[in-house]
Amino acid sequence: MSNTTLYFAYGSNMALARLRARIPSARLYRNARLPGYELKFHKKGADGSAKCDVVRSENRSLLVHGVLFEFDIAEKPILDVFEGPRYESHRVELLTANDSVTEAFMYVVADKAAHTDHRLKPFHWYKHHVLHGAREARLPDDYIADIAAVESQPDHDEERTRRELSIYPEPAVRALFAMI
Repeated sequence: MSNTTLYFAYGSNMALARLRARIPSARLYRNARLPGYELKFHKKGADGSAKCDVVRSENRSLLVHGVLFEFDIAEKPILDVFEGPRYESHRVELLTANDSVTEAFMYVVADKAAHTDHRLKPFHWYKHHVLHGAREARLPDDYIADIAAVESQPDHDEERTRRELSIYPEPAVRALFAMI
């Protein structure tokens, strides 16, 4: 019996440094795609900004790209706390590079009517996590461009911004502030 689990990250947890700051045993497994879903920045974060979610679509050609991580199953309750009560853990079938099917869990917004708002924008630091992870995983260029095109906003809580970006090497942080 295995003591590890596979987790599909499609938002800020794609950034390995962010995920490892939360669950130290996380190891990159491989990239994967979730067919028939679309990435949205519309989850109401506790901080008043938008976070990532996926939405099922009738269009099976739509794909959410992301990263499969393997980690110690004993750390899943820790990740559940970080993801918060507005996300639920779901098992999904994913496609890997050679179109083989694999199963993993991911988080999705549980009650979309109550916990999403399409008018919200992510903070710059949150979008940086998502972009950093997408680039680190070498997701398709057009997918990365779509993420980069998402409008974001400054977080007026400078301490939170510093804390969120402290996991990255200094040049990456400077590059983020050059974008703003």
